[in-house]
Amino acid sequence: MDRPPPRARRSRRDRHGRGLRGRLVPPTLPLSRSRAEQFDDLVLDAVEDLERRWERELAGVEFAVEDVPWVDHSSPDEVVLDSDVLDDGSVPLARVLPAHREDGHDHPARIVVYRRPLEIRAADREDLADLVRDVVVDQVAVLLGRDPEEIDPA
Repeated sequence: MDRPPPRARRSRRDRHGRGLRGRLVPPTLPLSRSRAEQFDDLVLDAVEDLERRWERELAGVEFAVEDVPWVDHSSPDEVVLDSDVLDDGSVPLARVLPAHREDGHDHPARIVVYRRPLEIRAADREDLADLVRDVVVDQVAVLLGRDPEEIDPA
């Protein structure tokens, strides 16, 4: 009994014919970076510029990005915003957590920037970059007890 000839090698399409398998963009290109990674880069750019000017004062300060503010669901009717929270209406945009000692461990000062509330307020990438910079400057000013214009005169 003769075997049928082997099938010609198929293109890299999925079995339902809907498109290519695998990544369309190589990971080395900027297009392959997620929105969260691009946002992290904006925060890093703002922080690096400020750390050059305020190196001594910002030594040991941690900067973090979270997608959304943490909400205590045990009391959903009552949302209390402390003085260390930068907000727009009732939505936190960033928060300063001062250095403190807890359980015998020193915790450094920390500035947390919330990604989604900032992305929602920005019209485009350039606007987002400006907004991120303003928020980081405001939070550094709160942490250092200075005026934002003194932190970033530009």
